[in-house]
Amino acid sequence: MARDDAVIGCTGELLVGTRGPEGPGEVLVRVRGGSEAFIAWSDEPLPKGRTVLVVESRGSRQVDVIEWADPLDAPAG
Repeated sequence: MARDDAVIGCTGELLVGTRGPEGPGEVLVRVRGGSEAFIAWSDEPLPKGRTVLVVESRGSRQVDVIEWADPLDAPAG
């Protein structure tokens, strides 16, 4: 399956935590006006429920993710 450029730069929530190099998890990504599930790979383990940013598409509904904290949600001052 071809690379999915529409998902790159989107955020999502991990439904199943990733295990870093040991294996993928699953992420629900807000994309195309809805939500879609993808297999999620990360360099470091990330727990279920963590907000992530999609940084790459591997095709076949697989993506690379990193932990994401929205800078607009940061506490003031």
